[in-house]
Amino acid sequence: MSPIETENKTIIFRISNQKKQEWKKICDTRNISLTSLIINSVENRILDDDRRKVLEFIEKQDNVFVKIETNINQVAKIVNAQKFIGSEELKVFSEKLSEMIILKKEQNKIFENIYSLLSK
Repeated sequence: MSPIETENKTIIFRISNQKKQEWKKICDTRNISLTSLIINSVENRILDDDRRKVLEFIEKQDNVFVKIETNINQVAKIVNAQKFIGSEELKVFSEKLSEMIILKKEQNKIFENIYSLLSK
């Protein structure tokens, strides 16, 4: 790219002072810049604060599954130590594992959609 293409340019447009203050208030509450608000809105991109919230959500979801996986490992250790698990307990445990697999697949599809939105 030439230096001209990478330079930042200033755009001047008219807006009422009241509207500008409203936009600044939005920016302050969302902890984003006015430039970011305008550019991302015009380009129909996800706003920076929404992007942060989505990433926090993904992190929390991952932590939930880590806890569940830890619990599964603990059950497996108990069964290994006792060398026995009742057929009813095994059935319930297997059903829960199947549910986990389904939920994890759904979560991964949601994450793929989120990541595609974030990449815009």
